[in-house]
Parts: sequence; C-alpha cells; structure tokens
Amino acid sequence: MAMNKNTVLAWATWIMIFVGLGLIALGAFRYDEVAGWGFAAVGFGFFCISWVFNALKGRV
Repeated sequence: MAMNKNTVLAWATWIMIFVGLGLIALGAFRYDEVAGWGFAAVGFGFFCISWVFNALKGRV
C-alpha cells in the first residue's frame, strides 16, 4: 500500500483524535485538581490540530 500525502494526513488526523480523547479522559477521570483542566485543554488543542489536518486533506 503506497502512502501518499492524503493518506498520511488521514492517519495523523485519527491518531490525534484518539490522543485528544485520551487526554480529555485523563483530565476528566484521573486528575481531580487543577491539572485536569490542563489535560483537557491540551486534548482540545489536539482536536483543533486534527481538524486542520482534516481540512488540508485533498489540498496538499
């Protein structure tokens, strides 16, 4: 299977979505103090970056 730029962006999008979900879950369920807010914020940042990767698919 040849991986072109669109395939790499698709894989990166899915990986970043899963990592973002994991970070948000850590912030929600593991850390009850202020650190949980940081984990959730970074998870939301991963969602934003994966949204950009998804928007770039087909344009690169």
